[in-house]
Amino acid sequence: MDCITTGNHVWDQREIIPYIARDEKLLRPINFPPGTPGNGLYKHRLSDGRTITIINAMGRLFMDPLDDPFRIMRETLESERIGQTTDAIFVDFHAETTSEKMSMAHHLEGKITALVGTHTHIPTADAHIMGGGTAYQTDVGMTGDYNSVIGVETEIGVHRFVKKMPGERLRPASGDGTLCGCLIVVDEAGKARSIDPIRLGGILPESLPTN
Repeated sequence: MDCITTGNHVWDQREIIPYIARDEKLLRPINFPPGTPGNGLYKHRLSDGRTITIINAMGRLFMDPLDDPFRIMRETLESERIGQTTDAIFVDFHAETTSEKMSMAHHLEGKITALVGTHTHIPTADAHIMGGGTAYQTDVGMTGDYNSVIGVETEIGVHRFVKKMPGERLRPASGDGTLCGCLIVVDEAGKARSIDPIRLGGILPESLPTN
C-alpha cells in the first residue's frame, strides 16, 4: 500500500481509529480539527528518491462543517512546495459540489500537480490540464457496481426516495464492478503532462490511458 485517502465516512467503523492514528499512509481529511487522530498529508518516497506529497481535504458544501479547506490548503502549501520540499503534490478533494471542487482547483492552480475530486461516485468527463500545469478531474468515480444507486442495492436506494422513510440497512450492490481511476503523467518540474480517465469492467464504456 502506497497511500489511502478517505472522506466523510472515515469514522463509520470505529475500529479504524487506532489504525489511522499510527499508520501515516492512511489519511483522513486535513481540515479536521486539531487533535483528530491521523494525518491529512503523507510524503511518499519513490524508489529513485523522488517524493510525492499526497494531501486529503474535504469540502464543506452539504458536508460536515469542518475547518475551511481553502485556508488549510493555503497554509499547507506555504511549507510544501514543488521543486523545494517535494517533487509533486497530489490532492484528493472529497466534496459534494462541482463548484467547490472547481474553485479549489483554480485556487491552487500552478501550486499543485493534480487535484482529483471524490465523493459523488460518478466519473466526470472533464479530465484536463489547467493552464498552470495542474491536472484536474471533478470526480474520478467509484469502483463498484454501477447498476445500483451510487453502489447501494437499487431497491434499497429507491425505497428511501419513494417512501421518504428509512428502510433496510444499506448494502453494497453485488453485480459486476467497474474499476474507476485516472493516470496522471508528470514532468521533471512537477507539472502534469496528461491525465487519462480509467474505466475497466462492468457496464460503463471502457476507457484506458493512451500513454
